[in-house]
Amino acid sequence: MLEKPTFIKYIASDEEAYYNLVKDDQLMRYITGRGMTIAEAKAKFTQILHINAEYENLGYFKIVDPKSNAQIGECKLVTYTKDHSYFEIGYLLKSNYWKQGLGTLICQEMLTLAAEVDPNKAIVALIDPDNIASRRLLEKFNFNSFFVGTEDGLLTEKLRLQR
Repeated sequence: MLEKPTFIKYIASDEEAYYNLVKDDQLMRYITGRGMTIAEAKAKFTQILHINAEYENLGYFKIVDPKSNAQIGECKLVTYTKDHSYFEIGYLLKSNYWKQGLGTLICQEMLTLAAEVDPNKAIVALIDPDNIASRRLLEKFNFNSFFVGTEDGLLTEKLRLQR
């Protein structure tokens, strides 16, 4: 396993690195079903920058390998847009970093951040129901499934951590 990665909020100069991450079909299979086009990535990155500017502690973060200084993924802790009484957690790792325990480190980091911002606020995670590894990771942190169905045109499973 790698040493603990660094988490750095996205800034405007990260747009190309963001696109290089989210254009990958394999990586995005469980998130959007396919890699993003450059236009989709630009639109999403604009939203990311808006959220990052709006909130001091919440937002979207690059996950950086401290040894190589390379971006290995991204994660988020944001206010859930469909229900502001929840935080939403999310994460994405390049495939060559899978199965090294990094998902656990990322979840721990985002849950610690959530506890610092609002220790009583429940947290939701949205996953593809076929993403068994992601479900197992969330269940390890006591998330429980409460919805499986189609939302925004994608088959979605929602898991919740009630605090």
